[in-house]
Amino acid sequence: MNKLYPSAAAALDGLIEDGMTLAVGGFGLCGIPEQLIDAVRDTGKKNLTVISNNAGVDGFGLGVLLQTRQVSKMISSYVGENKEFERQYLAGELELEFTPQGTLAEKLRAGGAGIPAFYTKTGYGTLVAEGKETREFDGQWYVMEKSLRADVSLVKAWKADRSGNLVFRKTARNFNPMCATASKMCIVEVEQIVDNGMLDADQIHTPGIYVKRIVLNAKPEKRIEKRTIREN
Repeated sequence: MNKLYPSAAAALDGLIEDGMTLAVGGFGLCGIPEQLIDAVRDTGKKNLTVISNNAGVDGFGLGVLLQTRQVSKMISSYVGENKEFERQYLAGELELEFTPQGTLAEKLRAGGAGIPAFYTKTGYGTLVAEGKETREFDGQWYVMEKSLRADVSLVKAWKADRSGNLVFRKTARNFNPMCATASKMCIVEVEQIVDNGMLDADQIHTPGIYVKRIVLNAKPEKRIEKRTIREN
């Protein structure tokens, strides 16, 4: 099975439809599948639900999908750094399911593991718990959180072999492994592609069985959200 595609557009061809749910890796602008996000924009598909830690920044990352009004709902844990997100949300144009960061990671991981729900202390007694089942264990109260599954996962990795085995680099790993397993159609944007057998089996972070399509982006922009330098 050939998993390599010549471009992000080719990798998404025939997959994205109106009303789909996408799980998108990244934390801020670190480890985001920027080329795949741009390719989603170019499909013109709308009413998308996007599961992602945050929504990029204005004009970059997931921010481009907000600018084109293709996203109707975000499931996120952090929504700063994006004025268009703020504007749409306050105007009632964008639905937000606000989720604590660790809970969001576990909801994706559980979805990939076939676990329908789990209990966590996080959010008990707050707005996060409203409308959700709660239960007491050993004198402590917990909130039941349902797992998350997507129609398509968009993931960024550092290196892949031709079978789709993935290696992530440092903090760019973040939400990507959980997003990779949380759907049946995982598409990965990578900086390097190597032949099968070139990766140390003990260093593989996500097995290729989860990966359906791979696209090479050898020179990603890797934009920095906030550049801080010392004064001369």
